[in-house]
Amino acid sequence: MGGPRFEPVRAVRAYERVVEQVEEAIESGSLSPGERLPSERELMVQFSVSRSTVREALRVLQARGLVRSRPGDPNGAEVLPFSPATLHKSMTTLARVEELSLAELVQFRMVLDSSAILLAARLRTDAQFAEMESAVAHMRTAVETGQDTFGEADVAFHDVVARASGNKLIQICTDVVRSIVLKLISEKIADAPDREALMRQSIRHHEEVLAAMRAGDGPLAARLSKKAMYDYYAGYIPAPERPALSALLD
Repeated sequence: MGGPRFEPVRAVRAYERVVEQVEEAIESGSLSPGERLPSERELMVQFSVSRSTVREALRVLQARGLVRSRPGDPNGAEVLPFSPATLHKSMTTLARVEELSLAELVQFRMVLDSSAILLAARLRTDAQFAEMESAVAHMRTAVETGQDTFGEADVAFHDVVARASGNKLIQICTDVVRSIVLKLISEKIADAPDREALMRQSIRHHEEVLAAMRAGDGPLAARLSKKAMYDYYAGYIPAPERPALSALLD
């Protein structure tokens, strides 16, 4: 018999509908950060649901970082401003349950970092460029003196680049993805027998990117950034998944 094939329907609990409507109000701007939802009693009336349903919905909304709620608060739950911590939690959860592979995360970081560098090469201030040079100098000092501050200096470099891009979303996503990737492979990096060689190679890559940025060649700086990230992370990626990274290389 022809015709469309249908999928089994999923029963939706009442609290999920409450959550959906509140989320839609926040996303549409009908509810702004700092505003409050009606009291629990008023929500019960408006949604025609029980108190337990309202409280379950508020627990879900609070877990998602959308509201701050206290049971019985007569003023109602407060709508919270967006926090990078919320995005970080969501992406970390996705990585933990293997919805996002390390290859996908590194590929996304390659896209983000190279875009940030392309923008920063054109938009950065002299003060920001001096901060980048200082960060690379600290990376070099850390290797030469054996101080355990190489990672901090590396993070500082990329933080400045993200700020210099002038795009807040790039800043947020770069920080989130970088921290997740490093968390997933930190032990492997720490135990690598050629760790010092890897750090020196990383410094050379950063210096090449800086030279391209100094010359005002954003596209070259972006290409060098992607190649450097591929060289650094490819060894931690299963061979069948590496083409996802190399596809970004020019």
